[in-house]
Formats: sequence, C-alpha cells, structure tokens
Amino acid sequence: MAYPLHQVRGEVAFLAYHLHWALDAILELPHRERGAWVGEVSKINQRVIDASKS
Repeated sequence: MAYPLHQVRGEVAFLAYHLHWALDAILELPHRERGAWVGEVSKINQRVIDASKS
C-alpha cells in the first residue's frame, strides 16, 4: 500500500527539521518506523511546551 505523498513529505520535513537527519536516511525508514519517530518527537515537543507554560 502506498502512502499519500503529502503525508510522507510532512513526516520527512518534521524529522529533518527536528532531528537534522539526511533525506535518504529518513526515506529509508519503513513507514511505521518513520511514524513512530514522528510520534516520539511530538511527545518531546509537547513536554517542552507544557513545561514552558508552568
């Protein structure tokens, strides 16, 4: 099953921005693993945002 191009681009941009990973390294990740990394970075971002509010 192919994933929508806009979803892949969003995941790639997110990981490249936050983790400074190379495009090839991100694209080599299986979709589920790439999504898991997006989720983990999102959780870290949320904790940082929450901490800055208190």
